[in-house]
Amino acid sequence: MADIALECSCGKVKGVARNISPTTGRRVICYCGDCQNFAKKIGRADDVLNTHGGTDIFQITPSQVEITQGQDQLRYLKLSEKGIYRWYTNCCQTPAGNMVGPKLPFIGIVHNFMACGDDCEKILGPVRYSVMEQGAIKPQDTTKSMPSAEKSAGKFPIGLMIKIFARLFIDKIQSKNRPNAFFKSDGTPVSE
Repeated sequence: MADIALECSCGKVKGVARNISPTTGRRVICYCGDCQNFAKKIGRADDVLNTHGGTDIFQITPSQVEITQGQDQLRYLKLSEKGIYRWYTNCCQTPAGNMVGPKLPFIGIVHNFMACGDDCEKILGPVRYSVMEQGAIKPQDTTKSMPSAEKSAGKFPIGLMIKIFARLFIDKIQSKNRPNAFFKSDGTPVSE
């Protein structure tokens, strides 16, 4: 297991994701419209989304994440009233992660926030799931194929959902939703 530095594009927000390995998290590329809209709303579609509109995300628990500098720069966006919290940095609009809320032990760290360079592939492992592929964009350059994944699905696969819910249950019992760098102890966001 390794610790990965977290850092926004301008360096004002820094942190660390601890105990990271292919067995402590799950690497996913999501092609959903919400991930695409989020990247566009914060003006980072060109470097967040791959050629087909996918976002590379590493799913871990909030207890593995610590923000060591610039927590006051964190902001969130919800694309709908019941939507998930999509965290980014106010200073340079770097996407940080996606969360359902403070009670669930789950955060998907966006690749742009991970500062592991060429070691990312080795530390995170291969993409295990490519999901919501019905939202994938067909690029003008037809020679570019979609990144490979162990499993691909047009929607959100039931097998992955079962694995996530089982993991959430275990992680919730173990209180891995705390500490949470994105929510205060009373469950309110660290910033608006």
